[in-house]
Parts: sequence; structure tokens; C-alpha cells
Amino acid sequence: MASESPKRPTIYDLARLANASPSTVSAVLNGSWQRRRISQKLADRILSLAQAEGYSANMQARALRRERSGIIGMILPLYDNRYFSSIAQHFEAQARQRGLFAIVACTNRDPEQEREAARMMLAYRVECLVSTGATDPDTISEMCDESGAASINLDLPGHKAPSVISDNREGARSLTDAILDRLAEQPVSGDDILFIGGRAEDHNTRERIAGFTQARTQRGLATSEVDIIPCDYAADKAQAALEAYMRHRPRLPSAMFVNSTISLEGIVRWLQLGGYQLDDMVVGCFDWDPLAAAFHPHLMMVRQSVEVMIARVFEMIDAPVVEKNRCIEVAPEIIGV
Repeated sequence: MASESPKRPTIYDLARLANASPSTVSAVLNGSWQRRRISQKLADRILSLAQAEGYSANMQARALRRERSGIIGMILPLYDNRYFSSIAQHFEAQARQRGLFAIVACTNRDPEQEREAARMMLAYRVECLVSTGATDPDTISEMCDESGAASINLDLPGHKAPSVISDNREGARSLTDAILDRLAEQPVSGDDILFIGGRAEDHNTRERIAGFTQARTQRGLATSEVDIIPCDYAADKAQAALEAYMRHRPRLPSAMFVNSTISLEGIVRWLQLGGYQLDDMVVGCFDWDPLAAAFHPHLMMVRQSVEVMIARVFEMIDAPVVEKNRCIEVAPEIIGV
């Protein structure tokens, strides 16, 4: 008969060996011992016993032994496009290369969900929290400061932690130039371009509108406010906004600047319902998805340099930045021009 495997020690076994209560052992192992006024000496003894007895201590217990948790966190607004899912993948890959454990949470562009995710991650003693596309990054940075954790903003900038973002203005200017160049090649065309998608209150959309307007101004073209519709990022909202816009027009605009692939989904849906095709006009999208590019070979897209942005984030993690208002802008790439 095969010998039985050794019995795993329990909290009660550790409590007996440490001459302490099970609740004390539990507090030490889950990292809450300091709030219970348990001495450092007793905590060290319990952790040493846990290690010697082969007890599978959690990441917080390991943090007490090593003075570091080995955990880094990221909050992400959505998983529903290539850009954000790629950010999460590269973030986790870079963390693994450094022997770090990454926690990623989706917060649905909801400030309360962002704060709750931050609270939970800080409870697990993350060494650094990366706020990606956060609606209120400064509040999260303040929470991190109070907990002694580092914080970095990604995609959208803040004022109380260093930030890594795309060069949204220059990317939008370049995309608008490419749209205007494509329009100039058309046998019969105007220069009217609809900018649609994004949120008027966020930094990236404001910068993209500025780049869009700048490119037109440099060619002597005026830009009407009615042709700029920051209707949020949801596909349904983009579809509804385009429908409302077209009620006052006899024909499609000559071109569109679509501010994300999520908005593009709503645009394509409206066009198909009306019997139109995406190729019926010149379209540029400040976002990138290989499937969209494959189905629409004339579609121009802006691919944000996720690998470079994540590399810059980890440079800050490896060598913390002192200037909290520092903002690094990474140039995006125009695809399909």
C-alpha cells in the first residue's frame, strides 16, 4: 500500500506551535496583523513556522518576509477592443519577466468601480498600481500615496502621478492629413469630414479634436462645431449620434474621423441599416484592429504603440520617477495610408 502524503499543516497547527490563537495566526498570514497590534516579533515567528512547516502562505504573507509583495496592479476601463486587451497582455508579460504577479481589473469607465478596485488591490499590498484610462486618476494616486504604493497613469494623464500616453494631437493631425490626401485623390469629393466618438471631457479626445482642427486649418479649411460629435465610446451611442447628424444632411459626409474601433462598430451598423458601405466614403479611425483592417482594406487606422508604452511604464516601475507631473508621449503609427 502506498504511503499517505504528509498532512498539510493548518492554521490551528501553526497556532499550537507558535503558542498563539488561530485568529492571530490568520491575521499574520493575511497581512492584517499590524492593525491588531500584534508584535513584529510574533509575526516573524509565525511566518518562519509557516515556511518551515510547508504552509502555503499567500502573497501578503510573503510580503512580510520580503518587505515587498511582488504584486502589481492595473485597472482597465474595458476589455472590448484590441487596444485595451493588448495593454493587459503586455502588462502581464512584462510583470512575469520581472517575477512579479499582476492583477488586472476592468472598471467599465465607472469612477466608483475604479476606486473600489484600487481599494482591493491596495489591501493586497500592490507595489504599484497602473491606472489605465481612468476617469479620476488623481484620486487613485492619492489613495496609493496614503498606502505607500507607487502609481502610474497610462493612456489618460493625471497630475499626481507620472503618466505615459499616446501623442494624441500629433496622431490625430497625421490621420486627418491622410484623410484629406485621400479625399484629394477622389474624382468628385468635398472636404467635409465628420469627427465622431470619444468623450469631450477626457484629455485624449480634446487633443485629438485639436489635432483634427489643426490639420484642417493648415490647409485653409474651416471646421464647424456641428461636424465634431464626441458622443462617448459606446457603439450604440455612435450609431444614434450618426443617425441624428444625418437627419439634417442630404448625403453622407465626404469622410469620417472615427475616434475608436468601438465607435466604428456603431458607424458600420448605421451604414449597413441604410444600405451604405464603409467604402462609400473616406474613413480614418484613431484605433487599430487587424480584423477591421482586413475586412476594410481602404480603412486608415492609428495603431497606438502599446509595447513602447508598457516598456515606458516598467521603466518607471524599475526606477521610480520623482516628478509626479511628468508625462511621456509615445508616437502612434498610421496604418493603411
